[in-house]
Amino acid sequence: MYVVIAGGGKVGANVARSLMRLGHEVTLIEQRRDRFERLEDEFEHQVQRGDATELFVLERAGMARPPDIVLALTGDDEDNMVICQLAKERYGVPKVIARVNDPRNQAHFDLLGISPTICATSSIMALVEHEVPEHDLIHLLELRRENLEIVEVQIDRDSPSAGKRVEGLKLPEGSRLISVMREGKAEIAVGSTTLEAGDQVLAILEPGKEDELRRVLLRR
Repeated sequence: MYVVIAGGGKVGANVARSLMRLGHEVTLIEQRRDRFERLEDEFEHQVQRGDATELFVLERAGMARPPDIVLALTGDDEDNMVICQLAKERYGVPKVIARVNDPRNQAHFDLLGISPTICATSSIMALVEHEVPEHDLIHLLELRRENLEIVEVQIDRDSPSAGKRVEGLKLPEGSRLISVMREGKAEIAVGSTTLEAGDQVLAILEPGKEDELRRVLLRR
């Protein structure tokens, strides 16, 4: 597999090393002279200096082949959007992955159809949210292309859903329960499944339906 990585910071360099260890062909593009010189000592001809938003730099990196995948991992969200758009629209690269540095820019990537994206801030917040017991509804996964998300809900003794069957719950439209984890064992949630205090319930739903789901399962 041939991979072009734009951005030779810690993230880009580590990804390049990992891919090379797996036997993949990699070209790394870095704009800063000082960083490029350090990378050149290690990567030799597999790193090139230049601005990855410029066509001649991309073509020098072999974008016209085209690569199997392009990773836009610079520290600038605008640059990452431009790189992905050029890779997809001009060179027909089948797969692009972009780094999102500021979560507030995620909507711009979505609008341009750039997917998947990786945002360290959002990932860290998701992990923190999962570890904080006060959060009654935890976001586990966002399926942007399908406009769905998967959440986890902890049922307690005071929950209105405790002791009720799934088929008797008035779940919001566009949502459904997926599974129930009870005493370390998971089971698929079906109509006859009865929720109990202590259950960890996975649900899939449309964005914006969290409060409705919370009212049905937790009433908080």
